[in-house]
Amino acid sequence: MSDALQLILEDSDGTQLETSCSRFAVVWQGKEVWIQQAGNGQLLIGVDVEDDDTEYANLLLRPMATNLVSLQLEMEPIDADDEGHVHGPDCKH
Repeated sequence: MSDALQLILEDSDGTQLETSCSRFAVVWQGKEVWIQQAGNGQLLIGVDVEDDDTEYANLLLRPMATNLVSLQLEMEPIDADDEGHVHGPDCKH
């Protein structure tokens, strides 16, 4: 099975461009949201981790039937070097 994703990109005027790639990103609210295949027909959507992030989220889409999709949201802790961090109003968490 190929890891290639078939993409159809559409401009505001309706012009479409077809291409394929192994993964792609959409920049949304300043974050890169990456989409790629995760094996067994699953689709993984997740953000890149920045230095000050303590968690990251991945959305895993699993096709179940013709018109059903199962969703799983995973919040994974990031290995933090600063174990004594105290959360405050300026820590962006």
